[in-house]
Amino acid sequence: MPIRDCPFTYCGNGIYRPILPIRIINPHTGMSYRTTGIIDTGADECAIPAANAVILGHNLQSGQTKSIRTGNGLTAAYAHTTKFEIYHPESGELLYTVPDTPIDFMPNLHVVLLGVNSFLSRFILAIDYPAKRFSIKYP
Repeated sequence: MPIRDCPFTYCGNGIYRPILPIRIINPHTGMSYRTTGIIDTGADECAIPAANAVILGHNLQSGQTKSIRTGNGLTAAYAHTTKFEIYHPESGELLYTVPDTPIDFMPNLHVVLLGVNSFLSRFILAIDYPAKRFSIKYP
């Protein structure tokens, strides 16, 4: 079931963003947590706050270490395998499961970013910025 004409979420200070309710799962431990993720067409990969590694049962620094260039400069990231479940923003119905994929856990990040290579590249995304609405569906 696609998400059609879903309104952006108001984030304060006049800022609206396309946000999806998600559940992030560690496929090795079964540990999970529900949160929201910002659809970020400017992020190459998905990124999760490093503090959430413990919640999922990951040893943060045992992940594949790499350097990532962000708007704040160069930072370390630790890739771990996770699974995403995507829920409909209005009905709460489980829509899609993104199977085991490496995701970057990043210190000093406070939101989940749903980036291009490990997430958005799997979907057809339409964003209407003037109307503050988005649609996303599996091809």
